[in-house]
Amino acid sequence: MLIAETFPINLKTDQLVILTGMTWEDYEKFDSPEYNHYLISYLNHEITIMSPGRNHERITATIEMLIQTYCEKHNIACFPFRSTRLEQKGLEGKEADTAYAFVTDKDKPDLAVEVNFTSGNINDLTKYKYLKIKEVWLWQNNEIKFYLLQKNSYSEIPVSSALREVESKTFINYVNRGFTDDLIAIKKDFVSANN
Repeated sequence: MLIAETFPINLKTDQLVILTGMTWEDYEKFDSPEYNHYLISYLNHEITIMSPGRNHERITATIEMLIQTYCEKHNIACFPFRSTRLEQKGLEGKEADTAYAFVTDKDKPDLAVEVNFTSGNINDLTKYKYLKIKEVWLWQNNEIKFYLLQKNSYSEIPVSSALREVESKTFINYVNRGFTDDLIAIKKDFVSANN
């Protein structure tokens, strides 16, 4: 049985469709160029299709800029995945808002970032657990929380394991400026505060 759940159209918010009773083969049909501007995930016979709104994209871009700025300042090689499809074939598939491998290029990211406005929640950690992503950052309700995979479950951590000087408590102040400030101003302030 196919059930779709949608939300009203608003360019500032995400647009979401959830399809239930789906198969892995159904999910694979969404792996084509015509769906590149959507974030699509699969778990437990459910496909979630999300079109990010403007605020979602601003927060994601701000987080990406801050991660790249931190890596540049500390001379850490970073390899972006952006929203590359991560999957455990036949069971689970997920496209992060952004993701990175650090130090060396790898087959899967060391860090995945989820920005949740109308889609996703703490249950996104279940998807990342199956994919064995070591660290996940979840932005939701103007807060960011860092989670580290330990013994097959995620624990909240105050300081990133991947980027060792980044504290969620202070990092969020720069991230949320993405709603109103330009990236150059945010970057300058981030760099000067971390000298």
